[in-house]
Amino acid sequence: MSDELNSRVRADFSKARFKSFINQAIAVLKGQRPTTLLSYDDVKEKLHIGGPIYRGVKTIRVEQIAGSLNRYHEFDRAFLPREDQLANRWQKVDRAFYQDVNLPPVVLYKVGEVYFVVDGHHRVSVAREQGQEFIEAEIRECATRVNITPNIQPEDLEILGTKVRFLERSSLDHIRPDANIKLTIPDGFERMLEHIAVHRYFMGIDLQRDVTDEEAVAHWYDTVYLPIIEVVRKSDILKNFPDKTEGDLYLWTLDHQHYLSKEKGQPLLPPEEAAQKFVKKKKK
Repeated sequence: MSDELNSRVRADFSKARFKSFINQAIAVLKGQRPTTLLSYDDVKEKLHIGGPIYRGVKTIRVEQIAGSLNRYHEFDRAFLPREDQLANRWQKVDRAFYQDVNLPPVVLYKVGEVYFVVDGHHRVSVAREQGQEFIEAEIRECATRVNITPNIQPEDLEILGTKVRFLERSSLDHIRPDANIKLTIPDGFERMLEHIAVHRYFMGIDLQRDVTDEEAVAHWYDTVYLPIIEVVRKSDILKNFPDKTEGDLYLWTLDHQHYLSKEKGQPLLPPEEAAQKFVKKKKK
């Protein structure tokens, strides 16, 4: 190999390491967690994913690769190398890039819209550093009840994990396939399960018969959750709370209603009316 090429690949690795250091330094200065790759094991544990099922060799966007099976501490979220000991292998792959050598496809697990590297970490790192948009990959897909995207943060997995448990217990995604409740409130999905249980109890009293889980979930979604969400959408109030979701406002509406009932002695209102009063109060 020419001295010029050797110098170039060493310079490329040094630049990549420096960029990784800057990323870590910025995270520390901002009081943020280091921008590490997603851990496949963490995602598997929290989201109860199934599979993997072989999907063949495909061309995918490099930017969709945001996690690793077992080397997530060695690269940052931009797939820059975080350790000097990665230099030898990284530079060999970089050298192959300049020599236009065809390397075998990387091996990836797919969860939602995110890919996790099983084999080929250095190839992905070099591809990103060299500005490649696409890479050949052998894909194995893992089933999930919630979608995740490449911008997901490790802390987001906690709430998504509660959403998975909510779906496992309520089967809302099967009963109402178009439903996609999103929350930022940590215990929000547990509270929704309580709402459904209470709703089922009163349905049984009204109908004077046993109510199935599926009936209760469908009726709660159609007559309690959706009416509140429709008011939220029509009011456009979410623009006042850019970091919140429709589901958050559903919970705030019921919290406000229960506060008025318990503390002020006011009667419980129908969901739509309660939402309208809440929206009016928040817009003042």
